[in-house]
Amino acid sequence: MEKIIVKKSMGLKGSIKVDGSKNSILPILAATLLSEGECIIHDIPKLKDVEVMCELLEVIGAEVTPFGDNSLKIITKNIKTYEAPYELISKMRASFLVMGPLLARCGNAKVYMPGGCAIGTRPIDLHLKGFKALGTEVISENGYVNSIADKLVGADIYLDFPSVGATENIIMAATLAEGETILENAAEEPEIVDLANFINSMGGNVIGAGTKTIRIKGVKTLHKTEHTVIPDRIEAGTYMVAAAITGGDLVIENVVSSHVQPVIAKLRETGAHIEEYEDKIRVTSTGILKSIDIKTLPYPGFPTDMQAQFMALLSVANGTSIINETIFENRFMHANELIRMGVNVKIEGSSAVLKGNSQLSGAKVKATDLRAGAALILAGLVAEGETEITDIYHIKRGYSNIVEKLQMVGANIEFNEL
Repeated sequence: MEKIIVKKSMGLKGSIKVDGSKNSILPILAATLLSEGECIIHDIPKLKDVEVMCELLEVIGAEVTPFGDNSLKIITKNIKTYEAPYELISKMRASFLVMGPLLARCGNAKVYMPGGCAIGTRPIDLHLKGFKALGTEVISENGYVNSIADKLVGADIYLDFPSVGATENIIMAATLAEGETILENAAEEPEIVDLANFINSMGGNVIGAGTKTIRIKGVKTLHKTEHTVIPDRIEAGTYMVAAAITGGDLVIENVVSSHVQPVIAKLRETGAHIEEYEDKIRVTSTGILKSIDIKTLPYPGFPTDMQAQFMALLSVANGTSIINETIFENRFMHANELIRMGVNVKIEGSSAVLKGNSQLSGAKVKATDLRAGAALILAGLVAEGETEITDIYHIKRGYSNIVEKLQMVGANIEFNEL
């Protein structure tokens, strides 16, 4: 069993380059199914989730080949099946994103209920509501969803919640539909904009991505394209927190500062000093931090994907902090692991109350999900003694070379295989 060993490492110093966005590349890979032309995609992060999605594309009939460093060439001319097998879907929730493109391309999609991190129900009913509005018959049975459509026709669709996955899936399904689709209360995340830019580069017509109202004018076919994925704002945010918690001085490279504004604002509130440049951010900190309150919200609010990392940070700040989680109802599972390291936190419903100034000490802990794993690494960097983190496959799902990147800036961290 592989594990990560972390020892106290104050004052991280140097620069870390952020990879392409995990939450961007997964829908973009799914969207290659919309085109019969060749798609070349650059700045792809080396992640387990990306491997799973590529495997799924190959099962469906795509040719996926490496194209230089961190790039892939994908040809989806011959789709062999509209069925996404349980073995792959169960590994990763985002694999459900092939449903929209398969519906658009084949008029049929059979996809098993998704897996991924166990951080709440994250229902797929909003996806299905959108597909039904476009003219799809949806049959759910025996753990899979079968969608059939003679043809997809544009519609006005209102999302009850601005779900990122539903927004992406509906955009992709509507891309080849007849007429215009208007999607209201859509998610506004930068990853939605990246997906729309990718589709438009193939000849699609998606207008308004990044706002609450997105218009998709259906086109008959899409052509070949070349695209570079946006940087990963959550990876960038995680390393920004690493600088703040260790009293370090880190330059985070390949970052779009407008994408991480809520993180920048909250780090400044804690007392960290942040300088923004065109494609990089410098974070310096004395390590003496102030308590703050956080409420997770859909973009452009504070990201739920940064909540666990801030729990680690605020555990060593002066005073009491409150974190209010409004996106996922089961996203405090990391709290129990952090408590083992000495974090003083109480969970009350959807809120976490953190008494600061915790004296952290190394312990044997396990990553309950992807961002929880990152939080445990951050806590390990300031804890006395040695922290041993297991179930690190979660971390590998979303952070490429996190151990090597932290080693480069002075962290005492390593992989350990039993």
